[in-house]
Amino acid sequence: MQDRQDERRDERRDERRDERQNLDGGPATFAVLHRIAAALERLAPAAPATPDFDAADAFVWHTDPARFEPVPRVNRVEMDLLQGIDRVRDQLVENTQRFARGLPANNALLWGARGMGKSSLVKAAHARVNRDLAAAPPRLKLVEIHREDIETLPVLMGLVRASAHRFIVFCDDLSFDADDTSYKSLKAVLEGGIEGRPENVIFYATSNRRHLLPRDMMENERSTAINPGEAVEEKVSLSDRFGLWLGFHKCSQDEYLAMVAAYVAHHALPATEAEWRPQALEWATTRGARSGRTAFQFVQELAGRLGVPLKAA
Repeated sequence: MQDRQDERRDERRDERRDERQNLDGGPATFAVLHRIAAALERLAPAAPATPDFDAADAFVWHTDPARFEPVPRVNRVEMDLLQGIDRVRDQLVENTQRFARGLPANNALLWGARGMGKSSLVKAAHARVNRDLAAAPPRLKLVEIHREDIETLPVLMGLVRASAHRFIVFCDDLSFDADDTSYKSLKAVLEGGIEGRPENVIFYATSNRRHLLPRDMMENERSTAINPGEAVEEKVSLSDRFGLWLGFHKCSQDEYLAMVAAYVAHHALPATEAEWRPQALEWATTRGARSGRTAFQFVQELAGRLGVPLKAA
């Protein structure tokens, strides 16, 4: 009987010793921890690749996986072809030049009528400033971020913060729906976050509306909030993060015809004004709009009928 009790006591002692070895980092513990670590590594997203910003002057930001896709040739319009927007053109170019030289500059919101050259002006200003900086590298980089990826702006900013280059982060057709809260991320990145906007980054956005948020969203906030004024201020303050507001308005008939004339001359189309003018007016009338986009679409139609290819930008 005593021998049996001694055996059980020895077994319990051995079990406790094995448990202590495992808790103290024995072979079994290390094996389990290694398997856990390997599983976590497989589940974790891959770290973003180190961007090569010398690969191009323009990039598109993608999020799956996070990367900067080089754009070898930007789809843009020459600055001289952007007619009827002289004042806002000069303001944006001057702001961009100051930023490129390391001087204070503002985030810019280009808002207003459709087809009046808002996104074209951003791309043309980038090209114009880089042409002027040709002898003074590093060059200015243009990074386009899609509207649906706005929430990843902090990741983008973190990847460009340490670069020697300066960046225009550009979002075309920026707006937010009533149930969309990603605008708060944009507010924090532009001015309000603890890190703030990197010194080498400026943010340009285009929108068809000035305040980026729908009117019914603001009115709903006003009617349901305890303090309606503060609720509306929360929504409107996003636009206030843009120090430079540039308005684009519908063009007159003379401005529209000047746009067509500039395109016809630039692409050397074999048509006189007496020939293309009535056609251009009819083209605008059938579409119910006069704009730079309408003018270019007409010139594309005219060039096609004449059998003349358009010059590359």
